[in-house]
Amino acid sequence: MIYRRYFLTLAAASVWLSVSHAAHAQPAEKAASFIKSTGDKIVDVVNSPGSPSSKRAAMTQIVDRYVDVDEIGRFCLGRYWRQATPEQKKQYLSLFREVLVTNITSKVGEYQGVRFTMGRSRMEDEDAVVSTTVDRPNIPPAAVDWLVSNPGSNPRIIDVKAEGTSLRLTQRQDYASYLAHNNNNIDALITAMRNQVSQSSQAG
Repeated sequence: MIYRRYFLTLAAASVWLSVSHAAHAQPAEKAASFIKSTGDKIVDVVNSPGSPSSKRAAMTQIVDRYVDVDEIGRFCLGRYWRQATPEQKKQYLSLFREVLVTNITSKVGEYQGVRFTMGRSRMEDEDAVVSTTVDRPNIPPAAVDWLVSNPGSNPRIIDVKAEGTSLRLTQRQDYASYLAHNNNNIDALITAMRNQVSQSSQAG
C-alpha cells in the first residue's frame, strides 16, 4: 500500500510538473514568435533602399506598435518619475518617444545586409527573454536579448540587451547622472531632450 501511494504521488507530481512546464513554456514560445516577427520587420527597414526619412517613419510605426515606450520611459526616469508633475510626465514621455526613435534610426542607414538569427527563449518571473544574434557585414555577430512583457497575452518589448548591456538601464543611468549635475531639475532634462530631438531633425 505504501509503494502504491508512493507511485501515485510520483505520478501526480510528474503530471503537475509537465503541465507547469507547458504553461511556463507557452508564453516564452509566444514571445519568441513575437520577436521573430518584429525582428523581421526591423531588418526589412534596415535593409531597404529607402530614404532616411522613410526609414524613420517605418521604424516609428514599429516602435509604436511593438515597444512599450511609456513603460521604458518611466523606468528610465527612475525615482524622478514620482517627483515629476503631470505636465512634466506628459512632456517627458512625448519627448522620450522621439528620442527613442531617433536613437534607433540614427544607426539604421549605416547597415545593409543585416541578418537576424533566433536563439532560445525563457521566462524570467512574468517577463520573457528571447535571445537572438544580429549579423552585420564586416562586423562580428552581436548577441542581442529582448525582454518582453505580457508574453502570453499582449507582448511588448521593454528592454534590449546588446552583448549583455541593458539599453534601458544605461539610459536610466545617463538621465540620473544628468539630473544629479543639474540640481535634480526635471525641466532641465526635458529641455535637453527637446534640444536633442530638434538637432536630430535638423540633421535629418
